[in-house]
Amino acid sequence: MLLIFLKGGPIMWPLLVTSLLAVTVVFERLLFLLREKSRRQPAVIEEIFSGVERHDLVAAIQAGRGGSDFVGRTLAYGLEHRQKSLASALLRAANRELKRFNRGLTALDTIITLAPLLGLLGTVTGMIHAFGLIGGQLDSPVAITGGVAEALIATAFGLGIAITALIPFNYLNARLEEARLEIQDAATHLELLLAKSPPTKD
Repeated sequence: MLLIFLKGGPIMWPLLVTSLLAVTVVFERLLFLLREKSRRQPAVIEEIFSGVERHDLVAAIQAGRGGSDFVGRTLAYGLEHRQKSLASALLRAANRELKRFNRGLTALDTIITLAPLLGLLGTVTGMIHAFGLIGGQLDSPVAITGGVAEALIATAFGLGIAITALIPFNYLNARLEEARLEIQDAATHLELLLAKSPPTKD
């Protein structure tokens, strides 16, 4: 593998950095998702809804404020700032929570686009190397083959990085959308509860 890497030419080093960055981002994001999953507290969300139904917003806010469940924190923030605008408060809290889920995805998206382009650049430099040798050393087929091999190796590595990174990228995007829908569903439920019976105790 090391020999193949070295035969890929100088463009392999940027590709190596790109692949290491992709692995780092994916590993960190997967740990984040595992941590968030372990911190979920469905009982807290039910406690918030129960407090709203009992017209006890203080209890509902205290149940979600500072908790480990991102949906609960969003609902608590919305209730706490409902006097100005419940919808705007919920949207602000949701955006703040979803920003945490979105972290690193831009870098991963860039890597997916950049890796094949770096591979293509390696193809161009490899072919330039091969054709340059053709112009001066027609009796050196091994050297010419080395230039073509450089081009193919760089392309293969670039495509391999992009394809490998695409799978976790789509998975992470799906988890982001899942979190967005969960917050949206809980926020809609909260708004319906408040509209159904406006609380008299806060």
